[in-house]
Amino acid sequence: MLRLPYSWTHSLGPILVCVIAIMLFIAEPTSSMWLAYDRSAIEQGEWWRILSGNFLHTNLNHLLLNLAAVALLWTLHGQYYHTGQYLCMLVIFSVGVSIGIYTFDPQLQWYVGLSGILHGAFVWGAYQDIKYGIFSGWILMVGAWAKIANEQIAGPSGSIAQLIDANVAIDAHLFGAFCGLLMIICALIWQQNKG
Repeated sequence: MLRLPYSWTHSLGPILVCVIAIMLFIAEPTSSMWLAYDRSAIEQGEWWRILSGNFLHTNLNHLLLNLAAVALLWTLHGQYYHTGQYLCMLVIFSVGVSIGIYTFDPQLQWYVGLSGILHGAFVWGAYQDIKYGIFSGWILMVGAWAKIANEQIAGPSGSIAQLIDANVAIDAHLFGAFCGLLMIICALIWQQNKG
């Protein structure tokens, strides 16, 4: 039987992320006007968009897909979540995804959505499974990178683009996964130096 990580320590972070995303969605279109990742606005000094754009969504379908992904990741890896660490990790992934887009994807002028940072959280969670000897962690890790490679080679899913009424920012998925990988490498280095 599946045991879900119901304790506040494991659940509060994902709940807060969902509440923030829902509140920002309710505040549309004002929230997108002031908070979406917008390259030209960032170039004019609106740096907060590097963080905030990741918590906005194009439509209700986009929001529901990402909230479902938050819930799914919580069921898979919530036992590893601790509120402060989880929120800090998502902030780091948000900044990393946006900087990746800004630096390596200059044609992407506008971006919203949690999917980039969720790819980072997925990679990080799969590593936690591997670290604790759970074999499915390897399957999840290989699956995550296979999905990202497929997107880079074959392009984004047309049906998802139609559902969310926007182009799927597959590079955000790539940058998010790399952020997860970098966090794993940093943790391994820290652990090695500590021991």
